Amino acid sequence: MTAVLAASGISVSFGGLRALDAVDVEVPEGKLVGLIGPNGAGKTTFIDAISGFVPYQGQVELDGQPLEGLRAHARARRGLARTWQSIELFDDLTVRENLAVASYRPSVWATVREVLSRPVGSTPAVEQTLKLLGLDAKLDALPSDLAQGERKLVGVARALAAEPRLLCLDEPAAGLDTKESDELGRRLREVAQAGQATLLVDHDMGLVLGICDYVVVLEFGRVIAHGPPEAVRKDEKVIGAYLGSAAAEVEEAVQK
Repeated sequence: MTAVLAASGISVSFGGLRALDAVDVEVPEGKLVGLIGPNGAGKTTFIDAISGFVPYQGQVELDGQPLEGLRAHARARRGLARTWQSIELFDDLTVRENLAVASYRPSVWATVREVLSRPVGSTPAVEQTLKLLGLDAKLDALPSDLAQGERKLVGVARALAAEPRLLCLDEPAAGLDTKESDELGRRLREVAQAGQATLLVDHDMGLVLGICDYVVVLEFGRVIAHGPPEAVRKDEKVIGAYLGSAAAEVEEAVQK
């Protein structure tokens, strides 16, 4: 079966700094793949590279089709969607309207008609996404009225509403408390079970190792381990990479 994402030999340099060095990552259909590593390991840089925001060496394929030469917006149209570490929602639009804007792909003439006659309407994808992420009771709320965990879910939902082939999530659990992180994890697991190929980057080791089907670990831009969560959590190289501020978290994850 062809992987939804097949990224091979991805290398990124910023001046004399090698941020990524020949990184390989695959995301199969309907699987949730985690990308973890200490601060500065290159996790966000990897998402920036495959989504077309930074130059890179290597090859990126989406559904077996190469993306080389395509800019970020063209990759998005091919079905590569991503979120950002900061939540950038339209605070003057409702939750439903935030999703509708993200999912809407009008022609030039349709855009003119919308401007002159009526607002952007909802779509079946928007309604399904709201229900999948448990936001259907908040569809008429403004983002400013939501809890931080709900705002994070709206960010994920907005990317999902575009019906992507691959969903890349960059630190979705940042700033969440334990309860909110657990709820996010449960929802992301349901998204994967619904058939969505997803790449998850996050510092929350418990979240990633608890919900992902497969995990890739980076250190200083290189892959040091990969495999099922139960194997990665016991890998000595992974534990060694996290020595320091995150060591206690790794120990806790290993003992689960």
